[in-house]
Amino acid sequence: MNQTKKRKICFVITSTIHYARSKLILVKLKKRDDVDLQIVIGGSAILSKYGEVDKWLKHDGLDVSAVVSITLEGGNNVSMAKTAGLGVIEFTSTFEKLKPDIVVLRADRYEVLSAAIAAAYLNIPIAHIEGGDVSGNIDESVRHAITKLAHIHFATNEDSKKRIIQMGERPDYVFNVGCPGLEIAAKNNFKITNRIINNMGLGARVDINKNFLIVTQHPVTTEIEMNEKNIIETIKSISELNIPTIWFWPNVDAGTDRISGMLRRYREKHNLDRSVLFIKFLLPEEFISLLKKTSCLVGNSSAGIKECSYLKIPVVNIGTRQDGRMRAENVIDVDYDRRKIKKAILKQISHGPYPSSDIYYKPNSSKKIVDILSNINLYIQKKFNDDNV
Repeated sequence: MNQTKKRKICFVITSTIHYARSKLILVKLKKRDDVDLQIVIGGSAILSKYGEVDKWLKHDGLDVSAVVSITLEGGNNVSMAKTAGLGVIEFTSTFEKLKPDIVVLRADRYEVLSAAIAAAYLNIPIAHIEGGDVSGNIDESVRHAITKLAHIHFATNEDSKKRIIQMGERPDYVFNVGCPGLEIAAKNNFKITNRIINNMGLGARVDINKNFLIVTQHPVTTEIEMNEKNIIETIKSISELNIPTIWFWPNVDAGTDRISGMLRRYREKHNLDRSVLFIKFLLPEEFISLLKKTSCLVGNSSAGIKECSYLKIPVVNIGTRQDGRMRAENVIDVDYDRRKIKKAILKQISHGPYPSSDIYYKPNSSKKIVDILSNINLYIQKKFNDDNV
């Protein structure tokens, strides 16, 4: 009796946010009888100080097929470039061993570009989630480069879908499915508690049942010499406001060592611990539950643009890292200036929750992605589509 061959779908995870926004997709792929799910983890996702994703996967009943160790220490542009180069080599070896039918990649990280290059040269079709967005940072260039290597495109909004098609991609392989991370936010029922939060980090004890801030500010790789100067403006604004705050350490991009060093020095010299709790990471359910309780999110994370738009959370977006991204009315944009940051935070706290926005949200986003991945006809040779240019 002939058995239908399972489609081998390889999902690459190189950061905690990749897993946080992709969990429902992975769980649904795992349940399908016609899919052989392969999960490859690497980059900061396997580093203990950024959250060991393998433990999260195991907790959720998901198996890791391969681990790719590629991240070089340094926290600068050179280490990013070398990590990307090493990633091409290691992902090539991994994909050659696993022989997937599709490689699924998300967003715009430099390690993801490495995986895209490797898969493309091995003639493996690529599916790309969150292409077509615009933003500041080197991430925009990386995102568009992955789009040009990818064959199947899952945009999070209509504007991004149009940009992908304008880049010469086949319209019948470009889908506006919404942001999977917002589906997780919509379905999350986890109840975060003071005990959980205050056992996670260092610094002040924060009562999350009262007004508190969340700060998550990452390096801007195109402003590498300015990251220390820029973060100090945020630090001083938070210190002067003296509002209970939960501060998440920056990601692994170039400039992270400078930001982390400045945070540590200021904390030690100015007793920042009296009002600020510093945390490295939370599980996806924990983070979403915490977001729902905060009075305002401050910094330059895409969570402020995407998840917070749906969750009604006021946001103060600082600097250029999210330049150009479509945003809802919950966001106030400010420069790297502590006076403007403080004023915007106070304004947002006074305003309170905004109306929920669906600019990035579509119901059943993960199911749509899984159904397409499982059934779409695959092709290898790409051609530039001139019809919509």
